[in-house]
Amino acid sequence: MALIIASLSTLLLAVCLTLIARAVAHRAGMVAAPRPDRWHQKPTAMLGGVAIFLAFAAGYLLLAPRLPGAYPILAASALLFATGLVDDIKRIKPYTKLIAQLIAAGGAVYFGLRLPWTSYEAVNSFITIFWLVGITNAINLLDNMDGLAGGVSLISCVFLAITFLINGQTSEAILIATLGGAVLGFLIFNFHPASIFMGDCGSMFLGFMLGGTALLSQYGRSRNLLSILLTPVLILMLPILDTCIVTVTRKLSGRPISQGGRDHTSHRLVALGLDERRAVLLLYLLAAISGALALLVRLLQTELVLLLIPGFALLMLFIGLYLGKVRVYEEGQQIEGNTIISVLADLSYKRRIFEVLLDVVLVVLAYYSAYLLRFDGALVGEQLAIFARTLPLIIIIQMFFLAVRGIYRGLWRYVGIDDLIVIARSVLIGATASAVVVLAIYGFRGPSRAVLILNALLLLVFVGASRLSFRLLRVLLVRQSKARADARPIVIYGAGDGGELLIREILNNPDHRYVPVGFIDDDARKTGKLIHGFRIFDTCELPDLMRKHGVSEVVISSLKVPESRLDYLRSMGVCLKRMNIRIE
Repeated sequence: MALIIASLSTLLLAVCLTLIARAVAHRAGMVAAPRPDRWHQKPTAMLGGVAIFLAFAAGYLLLAPRLPGAYPILAASALLFATGLVDDIKRIKPYTKLIAQLIAAGGAVYFGLRLPWTSYEAVNSFITIFWLVGITNAINLLDNMDGLAGGVSLISCVFLAITFLINGQTSEAILIATLGGAVLGFLIFNFHPASIFMGDCGSMFLGFMLGGTALLSQYGRSRNLLSILLTPVLILMLPILDTCIVTVTRKLSGRPISQGGRDHTSHRLVALGLDERRAVLLLYLLAAISGALALLVRLLQTELVLLLIPGFALLMLFIGLYLGKVRVYEEGQQIEGNTIISVLADLSYKRRIFEVLLDVVLVVLAYYSAYLLRFDGALVGEQLAIFARTLPLIIIIQMFFLAVRGIYRGLWRYVGIDDLIVIARSVLIGATASAVVVLAIYGFRGPSRAVLILNALLLLVFVGASRLSFRLLRVLLVRQSKARADARPIVIYGAGDGGELLIREILNNPDHRYVPVGFIDDDARKTGKLIHGFRIFDTCELPDLMRKHGVSEVVISSLKVPESRLDYLRSMGVCLKRMNIRIE
């Protein structure tokens, strides 16, 4: 009850203070003007961070229990709030802010705040300082689109509060819930279209508070040691991921890390066609999934965690690689071939090093998963020894057949049925050969036959899914994308092979500036069916499509349409276009 009262009271106070801060900012001229390297399009009030800070401070002092272990975090966060406020009012150098962050982090560590990752205090102190400074800057960099930093911070607060409650740390849960209430009160006015920004004073304060309070969790109460490493990282995974991409790509492309730019994860999603609101909501979803995974890590057995975390890491890797291919700079601004994402993508498509390394990981995960399925999620004693002894053979034989069967010749973007057949043959032949060799060498002292069968099936799923990942991401994002402002709605005449080819080209290439509404076809048997998610209508329904969707153009996908049908379409007042593929 105390947690609910504290969070709701702080929420109401933050709403009032945000309204006041917005009015004061406009009167004082504290507004962020639009700039080429910033996302917002109109002057927007600053000082939202002041409302967050004051609401949290009042809520904590009046409603939250005293928590001596959090005092260094509170003091250091207040220092960074003041530093950020000075930067919002009168710009200061990036290195000055970094010095303030190092002082704040060093002070917190001096008074006992440490990540217990190793048995060496000096190493733990260094890691903790790096963590606190890194998370502070991660939230600061994440503040690049309406509602993004505030929303992700709120999600982090929710999962941190749940973690504390699981541990029985009620005081810590109330502390972070109070912060969450302050953030939510501000987020009401910061979500798209934002009327106020938090500024550096808000983002630096939030970043240090989140990074610091994540270290207050009593890890000794969890069921496995991996939670010590993974819980804070997973809860704050999204800002960490975005910061890593932005930091490395800017560094390698010769752009200052502290300089603003439209190269964040959110900007890449918008470049793919999502509107700003959907891009932010999608990142909220990723942050929530990562936070939920952090809770699972604390509850599951170590064997399952060792399977779950690499799988999630691979998912993040595929998303990062896909987004890394998106062009976010105009011609003349983009520096080709220098970013780490481009390097990884180049390796995966040309030199194949990435694919080989990926498949080694997938072979290990498939074999490990097969053991967990066979032995009810436990891998101990004799079975663990057998797994370790036979794993090198499985890797060598399976990778040999994957290579010689030609699996590394395809492009992920264009994976089709033929490629999947090659993958299936390579995996199944390799798995069969692995089973024969392992059984010949170890006999009944080797792995269970069921393990070898499960290994083949799982590896087929894993490798096939990895190759289809880019196509799957493209389909998912295209379905959520917003049409370009100059895109025209069209209907495709002909729901055959030509129509399927045409709609695929339109979906994959936004430069055509078309928005498919659906198909029309004279074959009544096709009416109501779907091609790539688009419905097939009867030709007589064209007037309804014109009226409902503003369709004025019909694209003919077949060369075999009788002239009489074309005249019929022209009589309805539509402009006819034709897909034209020539071989000369």
